[in-house]
Amino acid sequence: QVLLVESGGGLVQTGGSLRLSCVVSGRTVSSLVMGWFRQAPGKEREFVAAISWSGRNTYLTDPVKGRFAISRDNAKNTVYLQMNSLNPEDTAVYYCAGRGISGSVPQAESEYAYWGQGTQVTVSS
Repeated sequence: QVLLVESGGGLVQTGGSLRLSCVVSGRTVSSLVMGWFRQAPGKEREFVAAISWSGRNTYLTDPVKGRFAISRDNAKNTVYLQMNSLNPEDTAVYYCAGRGISGSVPQAESEYAYWGQGTQVTVSS
């Protein structure tokens, strides 16, 4: 059984930073493409970032480019989302997701087989 467990969420003021972590168990994370998604209140879940199995290729949605960064430490079976310059529009539950290696790094949530339980990020104005 593959389990993804997120941590690092919390309450932060506008302009602040948080680093989310996602620890993978049950499967070697180096065999997975990993992504982060978020769901704000009353909205659908949306893509935030994704990273190839090697870490060489990363993708970010436009609203977070220049502020967020995704990285991975395969030796620790962990994926990170560093979030800087946070604003209230970033308030959401953040989910870690994974899928087996493919020829692409997808941005559609339907492409991901494994999901964490989510961690709340709240940015106050």
